[in-house]
Amino acid sequence: MNFSKWPKHSILAIAILTTWIKTVIVYHTSFEMDIENAMQELILIINPLSFLLFAYGISLFFKTAKVRHRYLITISVFLAIVLFANVAFYRFYNDFITLAVLFQTSNFGDLGTSVTEIINWYDIFYFTDVFVLILAIKFLPKLQEAAPIRKDIRRAYFVLAVAMVFLNLGLAETERPQLLTRAFDRELLVKNIGTYNYHLYDIYVQSKSSAQRALADGSELVEVDNYVQANQSAINEEMFGKYKGRNVIFVQLESLQNFVINNKMNGEVITPFLNSLTQDKDTYYFSDFYHQTGLGKTSDSEFIVENSLFGLGSGAVFFTHGGNTYNSMSERLNENGYFTSVMHSNNASFWNRDVIYQSLDIQKFYDVDSYDVTDENSVNWGLKDIPFFEQSVDMMSEMEQPFATRMITLTNHYPFTLMEEDIMIPEYNSNSGTLNRYFQTVRYLDESIKVFFEELKESGLYDNSIIVMYGDHYGISENHNKAMAQYLGKEEITAYDSALLQSVPLFIHIPGSNDGQVIDETSGQIDIRPTILHLLGIDTSKDMQLGDDMFSKEHEDFVIFRDGRFVTDQLVYAGEVCYDRDTGEEVEIEACQPYIDRATIELEYSDQIINGDLLRFYDEDTGNLKQNVVEEKKE
Repeated sequence: MNFSKWPKHSILAIAILTTWIKTVIVYHTSFEMDIENAMQELILIINPLSFLLFAYGISLFFKTAKVRHRYLITISVFLAIVLFANVAFYRFYNDFITLAVLFQTSNFGDLGTSVTEIINWYDIFYFTDVFVLILAIKFLPKLQEAAPIRKDIRRAYFVLAVAMVFLNLGLAETERPQLLTRAFDRELLVKNIGTYNYHLYDIYVQSKSSAQRALADGSELVEVDNYVQANQSAINEEMFGKYKGRNVIFVQLESLQNFVINNKMNGEVITPFLNSLTQDKDTYYFSDFYHQTGLGKTSDSEFIVENSLFGLGSGAVFFTHGGNTYNSMSERLNENGYFTSVMHSNNASFWNRDVIYQSLDIQKFYDVDSYDVTDENSVNWGLKDIPFFEQSVDMMSEMEQPFATRMITLTNHYPFTLMEEDIMIPEYNSNSGTLNRYFQTVRYLDESIKVFFEELKESGLYDNSIIVMYGDHYGISENHNKAMAQYLGKEEITAYDSALLQSVPLFIHIPGSNDGQVIDETSGQIDIRPTILHLLGIDTSKDMQLGDDMFSKEHEDFVIFRDGRFVTDQLVYAGEVCYDRDTGEEVEIEACQPYIDRATIELEYSDQIINGDLLRFYDEDTGNLKQNVVEEKKE
């Protein structure tokens, strides 16, 4: 073959085309993005090109073919890594990676068996375009002598690139108005502007977040505070202070969703002990309670419960804003004579806990070094739940009372593996090994809670405690919808179903109360802080919190998810569609619009508080800006 006849810019064209084609294929095979019409399909196809023309086009400024080729290979490898990182992340989190997550490298070493479940041998094909480009450069040797690129050619090329960007943004804005104001909906962004442009936008958002803190002066809190005060519910006088002085034990139940409660799997009871609590005379069971976490998952759950604020739409607050000033639940408990702690047999640095726990005013962290952890009593992510509870109760017995401690379980964690002696029910029989094993680890978790209650009774701590147990986030992602549909007896899992599947159990067990009941009002993790503090007689009327007391007679059935979805007692908003809660049928968007607006406002207010570190300007004793800030503003 006479290579001299090839067009001068074939290598550039090959680089663009191969990465473009590969990216579009990956969109359709590795991500589960709902495409509703031909326009969305067109946008999905062209959006990689709007970035690739610029990224690869920079090679036109280099004078020699050799340098151009090195640049093209470097960019090709880099983009392949970025795309595959998103694929691997999506397999586990059903979401796209963010800049903040990339800096959470201290977590990577602890992923253990999860990584081996996520990465497969055939993932080498995600680098196909790199191999094609290298082979093209090798077997088109004549092009190495190509002359420098003329200015008029470069100019025409970049005019085309700019035109493609505007075409992409124009079509995206037509299909999804105000697209770039919805940074919390990453799937929507990727569908419309593409993975690569999404990351550029994410960098912009993160930079804006840093600037917000630098420029904040506290005045932003006035509007937020007015909103918070206007939306507070009246305290239930019968419940306020009813259990003052009791110990509070929070148990964060790893990956536990509500669909397993009072349910069976192939005739096997999944959660016998928790089932019994739903009818227990000393237990309030909230049957329509939801997690509200984002990418921070377990750490987001901790953050929400402590602060009654949302996590961030990008990354984990525990990492990105660990040094902020907060008005945490632990701080309020400390002020009222409680000893506060967290018990979790993991490394202190995991999720940056050793840093943010100080910001949250938690007095002591019982980390992995506080526990006797061996190969025999560990599985998957670490210490098994039964020995964790047994050892934890021993340490609780030494705590000064009253105390408030949050316990974080581990065994019911992806990829949901157990030792043979801990398996109590057989696997499920779906096409998803993840779901099949999930029922087994949930059954083990249930058994561990039963042991925990027995240990508390033996230690003498049980009668004077409140035990608050809640699921921290989903365990089965939308990647396993086919298997979930099989288990639930549905033809498919719709966006409506997926939203309702975000329900996690909440149990508030109060020994001796004798007034337990099933509460079916819609509520979420953001409501836990005011609810528990009010039971202890601690007023939160001056606290900057977005949650509401679940025992208040004015509590509203309205739960906002971090990605903008929401659930009420009558409506479900998911996938940008409004559904009737009872029937699952689509209804006019106007029915949901007031709630959509409120969800946007509350998410934005929460983000403002965190990104601007606004609580450093807030006087929690008076509920106003700190006096020195007011005086500085007057000057």
